[in-house]
Amino acid sequence: MPEGRRGIGVRIEEDLMTIRQVRTVDYHTGGEPFRIVPEPPAAIEGATVAERRMFAIGDPDVDGLRKLLCFEPRGHADMYGGFITPPDDEGAHFGVLFWHKDGFSTACGHGSIALAVWAVQTGRVARDPSGVTTVVIDVPSGRVTLRVRTSGERITGVDFVNVPGYRLAERVTVATSRGDVVVDVAYGGAIYAHLDAAGAGLAVTPEHYSDLIVIGREVKWALNDTEYARHPVDDRLSGIYGTILYDDLGDDGDGNPHQRNVTVFADGQVDRSPCGSGTCSRVAVLAATGRLAPGRTLVHDSIVGTRFHARIVEELTAHGRPAVVAEVTGTAHRTGEHLFELDPADDLGSGFVLR
Repeated sequence: MPEGRRGIGVRIEEDLMTIRQVRTVDYHTGGEPFRIVPEPPAAIEGATVAERRMFAIGDPDVDGLRKLLCFEPRGHADMYGGFITPPDDEGAHFGVLFWHKDGFSTACGHGSIALAVWAVQTGRVARDPSGVTTVVIDVPSGRVTLRVRTSGERITGVDFVNVPGYRLAERVTVATSRGDVVVDVAYGGAIYAHLDAAGAGLAVTPEHYSDLIVIGREVKWALNDTEYARHPVDDRLSGIYGTILYDDLGDDGDGNPHQRNVTVFADGQVDRSPCGSGTCSRVAVLAATGRLAPGRTLVHDSIVGTRFHARIVEELTAHGRPAVVAEVTGTAHRTGEHLFELDPADDLGSGFVLR
């Protein structure tokens, strides 16, 4: 194996690779890719999606399939996708295991939006003639609901209603290569650290892309194994999933907060969209500080200029702390289908990543 290459863990040498072909359907949500695998050619065991995630993390065949589809030459360092699974029970239409270049995530808002569009476009969930079709998906962090809005055959938007989110810690000082910075930590299906980019001498713009990745990784790994990153009841959800660096742009002229963000997640992976679960986490922080109240909308832009709108649809208590249920509105677009193949004689067939 060439130095620096990451093998996929499937038994190519032993059985010439039982997974010869993999069919996918690809979408993007606000510029962020999402690769759907409707029929994963690997057994994913477990009674719930949360259990299947833990199985996938430790199973070389499932993890190998992730790498095959995510790594170059079929993917890239910022690829994202999901394996369709059965739901936890009859209350959901299906389940999904989210994945990226470094493993399996607990939540993914942009992926959920793409899945809802896919489910309606393919007829997996029957289109409601009222123009609003509800799609319910089981994800590792819980059950999420999406409302797909249509006009005739055209999808005009998707509302993503997430699990409850809440702030875990405020004004945590983190030492970085740019000096000490102050972050909040919040849960929105996954745990994120929130950093005002100006506090690190940066702005959320493409010219600062590399520097944003560096400090995003530094903050994540500084906090990942601390008590600030502990989920209050389920340690499978613990750890800093990503760092949200944001610019506060004031308001939109109607009293709604307007911000631009980039989410640096996993180990240096960059979300091109405003980040679905990250937006929910951002809503939790803004609600805790009083910046976002029910009836108001967070206008949330990405580093590439795409936009989500988010609002509080419920205030409640979760695990003994104030929490909110956020609804995020965006949409997704199909980019194509793939029938990927693996030639057992291909020395690079199992994939590699350079970052």
